[in-house]
Amino acid sequence: MPQTTKSKKPVADDPQLSQALQNYEAGLRAMQEHKFEKAKVHLQKVVHGSHPELADRAKTHLNVCNQHVERIAHQFKSPEEHYDYVVSLMNVGDYVTAREHLEKLYKQNPSLDYVAYGLAALDCLTGRVEESLKHLDEAIRHNSSLRFQARNDSDFQNLAEDPRFTELLYPDPGSELTNGGETFGEQ
Repeated sequence: MPQTTKSKKPVADDPQLSQALQNYEAGLRAMQEHKFEKAKVHLQKVVHGSHPELADRAKTHLNVCNQHVERIAHQFKSPEEHYDYVVSLMNVGDYVTAREHLEKLYKQNPSLDYVAYGLAALDCLTGRVEESLKHLDEAIRHNSSLRFQARNDSDFQNLAEDPRFTELLYPDPGSELTNGGETFGEQ
């Protein structure tokens, strides 16, 4: 007597499997790019999905991601060292991971001027104008010399024409011309 086997649905006929495979592949690509936080997001969707074989594979990769994230989190000896790592992420265009680290640094050290400045630069680079202005204002309140740094920082070129940006960098044009209450050039 011939045995009949139940045929499996092709991937195209199963939208849940198709989505799970897309998340799995996106997670693997992110891992290859060393974007472990991003990979975790995709792989967690697969783990919590309805396909156990794929979920088992995703769990293995998720464990690897967690190990890398944990190692990165504990490798910094100081906030300055952590910030330098963030700057390197921004320089290679990994804005998502840079933001995750900057936000973590900000929560741990809200009074560090360079962290607020970094958030302002990242916000500007990613088109978050309002947040950029808010963080830049905060950074300048912590350290007014950052006003001069921002004037020449190419990360803020998207704000160059914004009058609010100009007001932050050049708050009172007359104050730079005075010295002890006397205007320069007066005798």
